[in-house]
Amino acid sequence: MKKIKSGFGKWSILIAPVLLSFLLYLKKKLAVFLIGDSTMCVYSPKESPLTGWGMPFGNFFDSTVVIKNHAVGGESTRTFIEENLWKRVEDSLSKGDYVLIQFGHNDEVPTKKSYTTEKDYKSNLIRFITETRSKGANPVLITPVARRIFDNSGQIQETHAVYASLVRRVAIEYHVPLIDLDKKSQDLLQELGPDKSKTLFLRPGENPYNPPGQEDNTHFNELGARKMAEIVLAEIRSLKLGLANHIAKPKK
Repeated sequence: MKKIKSGFGKWSILIAPVLLSFLLYLKKKLAVFLIGDSTMCVYSPKESPLTGWGMPFGNFFDSTVVIKNHAVGGESTRTFIEENLWKRVEDSLSKGDYVLIQFGHNDEVPTKKSYTTEKDYKSNLIRFITETRSKGANPVLITPVARRIFDNSGQIQETHAVYASLVRRVAIEYHVPLIDLDKKSQDLLQELGPDKSKTLFLRPGENPYNPPGQEDNTHFNELGARKMAEIVLAEIRSLKLGLANHIAKPKK
């Protein structure tokens, strides 16, 4: 009996790579890039209990999401760009990804080498936004998380007034989702009060940046980092971002 030749084998060779690429695309995880400073970044186990809020943040999402924390201690918007840290993020962006942007702590202090003028701070935020969007990704602005500073009457003090306002202004002008972590974290600290709020921050001597006996009212322990991450998560839900659809469901 004469063997019938089929063209399927030939076509399968051509179709297979396309099909494989399609399947890989479907399986591609949603990347969420975090860019910012020491209040957000990842710390090594030997630096425990020092914890950036970006560390527990990833635990809130399901397996379809990968958190890429590019935050670095001491960075401002200016130094993050000058040291090519932003370029690494930009080059890695794909359509549909998210970039959570939180700077200000190091931009706003004139005595720091990382100091960034108000004009440049705003310009740098705009650059992050426009270059993120050019890749088809989604920028989200976050005001700098509050420092734990109370006055003598027990009222929390605003320490990011100028630079947090700039973030809010840019968010409005460029129609970018805004997570007002400055305000929300102030509300939490005020609710806890001067004494109880200490439980969210490093105790004297626990942070290598501060000498023993000096309070650290900026950097978080594990509890504080989780509380700040929970605020960000709640705001993602409130803003109804697409990212909210990937939040892990509580285990029953």
